[in-house]
Amino acid sequence: MADEPLIYENQFNVQGGNFNDAGKVASHIKAILKGFGIPSEAVRKTALVAYESEINIVSYARKGVIHLRLARDQVVIETIDEGLGIADIELAMQEGYSTATDKIREMGFGAGMGLANIRNFSDIFQISSEPGKGTSLKMIIKWRP
Repeated sequence: MADEPLIYENQFNVQGGNFNDAGKVASHIKAILKGFGIPSEAVRKTALVAYESEINIVSYARKGVIHLRLARDQVVIETIDEGLGIADIELAMQEGYSTATDKIREMGFGAGMGLANIRNFSDIFQISSEPGKGTSLKMIIKWRP
């Protein structure tokens, strides 16, 4: 994206534990992309990775930020949270693996598909995490203009 000029850039704060507002950032990102006329498949993929990322912040972090950068042929979503971090990324990436509490599961979250969905719906996916400090994700979704 360094060579491609940005069309739009913004960042959104997400409060950990605030399930009442969970998903609002992802919905806002979806509306922004639609407003720019981004292809519907790219909008769908981006909304999904933004939503899963937002839910992870709400579920497991004190707070986080979701960065949105839009270019002519791709969107980049980066999340940085201040949370528990992930001790075993390989294990956490497995479909169905979850560390969700009973409370989170009772609300309908924590099925263990978040990171796997993010990876599967991103053209490029990067994750880094430090236990006790937090997790950072970078997702890129591309399309042909």
